[in-house]
Amino acid sequence: MKDQILAALKKVYDPEMPVNIVELGLIYGIEIDDAGQVVMRMTLTAPNCPVAGSLPAEAERAVRSVPGVTDVKLELTFDPPWTKDRMSEAAKLACGIEDIIPIARLRR
Repeated sequence: MKDQILAALKKVYDPEMPVNIVELGLIYGIEIDDAGQVVMRMTLTAPNCPVAGSLPAEAERAVRSVPGVTDVKLELTFDPPWTKDRMSEAAKLACGIEDIIPIARLRR
């Protein structure tokens, strides 16, 4: 079920970036019990993010749409704070962030 939840969350995009919230590294954890209850920890790129009021609700709706999910408890956290280091390499590339290739790989 976790793979289905992640697939649903990959359809949720931060409107300011061309990247879904999973690739952005906004999902800090997903726990699922035997009854289908999901506890999800997520963050935002900043506490004053313009979509702070809507993005968590959109993520929760995406999780609730997964067959077998009976309830969702979403915990919004800023600890640890989000940084671009949480982004996947594909997300960094899509956003034009230059430091996607570690220096050690360049020296080979």
